Amino acid sequence: MQQLNFPTYSFRFKSNENKISIFDSIRKKFVVLQPEEWVRQHCVHYLMAEKNYPQSLINVEKELIVNGLKKRYDIVVFNPNGSILLIVECKAPKITINQSTFDQIAQYNLALNATYLMVTNGLNHYYCQMDFDNERYNFLKDIPNYKV
Repeated sequence: MQQLNFPTYSFRFKSNENKISIFDSIRKKFVVLQPEEWVRQHCVHYLMAEKNYPQSLINVEKELIVNGLKKRYDIVVFNPNGSILLIVECKAPKITINQSTFDQIAQYNLALNATYLMVTNGLNHYYCQMDFDNERYNFLKDIPNYKV
């Protein structure tokens, strides 16, 4: 798999029927290793190892309803009170992050009301903080570290 713009992490892999799978420590199972999954797993490790987000507050690949349509978010980090702190949208490294990517995560956030948004293709990372009063997001250099 392609080298990404994240620190190096150790992953567990297995091969089955000519498919490589990677262990997802959040979902507690092996998932087929696709380019977007490679980015998602790096991002999960980044949130836990570099930003100190507790594994117990991270959720991966769950369904949500946006404007009556079923969608799936990549990564959500909850606050201890159950509200959503962060949504992460992961794309494969070959996918260019553009306005439609931000529109996608903004649509998800209509349903989730996260304080922070992160969009990454593993090579480029973009961070935003929501300004709910003015219905916009402000770009940040990074997302904050987890604080108890």
